[in-house]
Amino acid sequence: MKNISILFLLSLLLVSCYKDALETQPNDRYTEDTYWTSEKTAMAGLTGCYQVLTSNSLYGYATPLWEETATPNAYNYDNSAGFGLIALGTHTATNAGAGNIVSGVIEFRWKDCYRGIGRCNTLLDRINAVPMADVLKDRMKAEAKFLRGLYYSILATYYGGVPLILTPPNFDQDAKLPRNSRAEVVQQVIKDMDEAAMVLPPKFTGNDIGRATSGAALAIKARMLLFEASPLNNPSGDLTKWVAAANAAKAIIDLPGTGYGLFPNYRQLFLPANENKQETVFDVQYTISTTGFGNSFDLINRLYNTNAPLRDLINAYDMKDGLPPAQSPLYDALKPYDNRDPRMYQTIIYPGDTYLGAPVTTATFKQTGYGVKKYGIYDKEAVAAADLINSAGRSQINYMVVRYADVLLMYAEAQNEVLGAPDVTVRNAVELVRQRAGLVPYQVSATLTKPQMRELIRHERRIEFACEGFYYTDIRRWKTAEQVLTGPIFNSQNQQIVTRNFNPLRDYWWPIAQTQRELNPNLEQNDNY
Repeated sequence: MKNISILFLLSLLLVSCYKDALETQPNDRYTEDTYWTSEKTAMAGLTGCYQVLTSNSLYGYATPLWEETATPNAYNYDNSAGFGLIALGTHTATNAGAGNIVSGVIEFRWKDCYRGIGRCNTLLDRINAVPMADVLKDRMKAEAKFLRGLYYSILATYYGGVPLILTPPNFDQDAKLPRNSRAEVVQQVIKDMDEAAMVLPPKFTGNDIGRATSGAALAIKARMLLFEASPLNNPSGDLTKWVAAANAAKAIIDLPGTGYGLFPNYRQLFLPANENKQETVFDVQYTISTTGFGNSFDLINRLYNTNAPLRDLINAYDMKDGLPPAQSPLYDALKPYDNRDPRMYQTIIYPGDTYLGAPVTTATFKQTGYGVKKYGIYDKEAVAAADLINSAGRSQINYMVVRYADVLLMYAEAQNEVLGAPDVTVRNAVELVRQRAGLVPYQVSATLTKPQMRELIRHERRIEFACEGFYYTDIRRWKTAEQVLTGPIFNSQNQQIVTRNFNPLRDYWWPIAQTQRELNPNLEQNDNY
C-alpha cells in the first residue's frame, strides 16, 4: 500500500534510498544499505517502532480519553478525532478521515498501524546483518514482534480482517493486497506474542524500563483471545475459546519475576510520580523534556473538556457499601454524589466537588457539568496560574495500555464463562480490584450464578477503567453496544444533550476509509458501509 511507510526512525532520522548515477553512497545521510550497520542505529530503528505508539490516532494527543466519548460514559462536543460521529452512528467510509486526525481516527489508525508494522518488518529483515551481541539482537527481534503483534491486534479489533504483511514495505508487492481473514490476523498476533514472550524478560530496569516484557506479550495475547471468545466473535459460546482466554490471563498471573500487583492508591496510580510501578504491564512512555514527546491529557481534562462524563456514568457508580443506589440505605436522592464508590471521587469532578481550590458548579465544566481528573495532575488543591498547563502545554503521564487490574478482570471474565458457576479464583480476582477500590464490604457473594457474576464483572470493568478508553471495545465485544449506545444522553442536570444511534448491522466494525480503497481497490469494505 502506498501509505505503508518504510520510515523507521524518529522524525530527525530519515532513510534515503538515493544513489547517483555513479552508484556512490552519499556521506551526508543514511541510505537503506548504510543504515543497518551498527548496534546504535539498529537500536534507533527499534525506538522508531515504539514511537508510532505515540501517534495521534493511537495513544498520542488525547485519543484514549476521546475514545471514551464513543460510549455511554462521556460526550465529545466537537468531534475530536472523529469520535463524535462514531458516537452518533453517522460515521462513514467517506467522512472517516477528512484529511486530518482532527476528524479522522478511522482512517489514520489504519495508516499508523501499518506505519508501525512496516518499521517492525524492516527491523526484523535487516537486523541479522548488524554486528552486535546475539542476546541483544534476539531481544530486539522479540520487541519488534511484540510491537508488530500489538499493531495487528489493534487493526483486528477495529476493522476485522486486514492485509497481513510480514515483509519490509514494498509498494509493488503490497499496494494491491486483499484483506486476510480476521482469524488469520489473530493467529499471527498470537504467534508474535508467543515468540516474543519466550525471549523477553519479565521486567526491565534503569533506562530500559518501558520496553515490552514477557508479561506484556502475554497480556496482549490474552486481550486478543478474550476479544475472540466474547459474543461478538463467538456467538455460539464455544467454551474452547473461553478456555484459551482464561489460560492466557492466568499465565500472566502465574508468571514469576514480574512483581505485578495492584498499586494501593487508585487516584495516585494515574500520576507521573507513580509511573511504571507494580500495576503497569505495558505503557506508552511520555516525557516533556526538550527531546521527548508529551501528550495532551491535562489539557483536555482541565481546559477543553472534550471527554466530558455523562450522567449515565455517574449513575453507574455503586455506593461505597458495594450496593447499587436503588438497594443501598446510604443513597440519598437529594445528595446523589454522597457515599459513592470511592473510584468516582478519584475519577470524576462533579457539582459540589472542589477543583483547583474552587467549588465546582454546573458551569465549571459547561458541556455536561462533569470533568475528569484521572490521567490528570490536577485535583482539589489550588495551583498557581503560572503553573497551569496552557493550550501549548504537554503532559508527561504515561498511558497504560495494559495494567494488572485488567489482567485480573480478564481472567475473571473468561474463567467465569468456562465454569458452570463461578469458583473461588473468579471471586478472588474480582475482590482484589474491589478491595483496592475501597468498597466496604468488598467481598463477592459465593451464591452468585454465572450470569450474575458476568454482569458484576462487566460492571467492575466499566467502573475500574472509566475514562481510560477501554469501554468502547468492551461494549462492542459483549454485543451490548446496540442497547447502550442507542438513545438520548444527559448532563448533570438530567437535561438531554443529543440522541445517539448504533446500527448493529454495521457499527460493530469500523469502515475501511474510502481513501484507502481508492489506493487499493482490492480492499473489500465491511458490511453496510
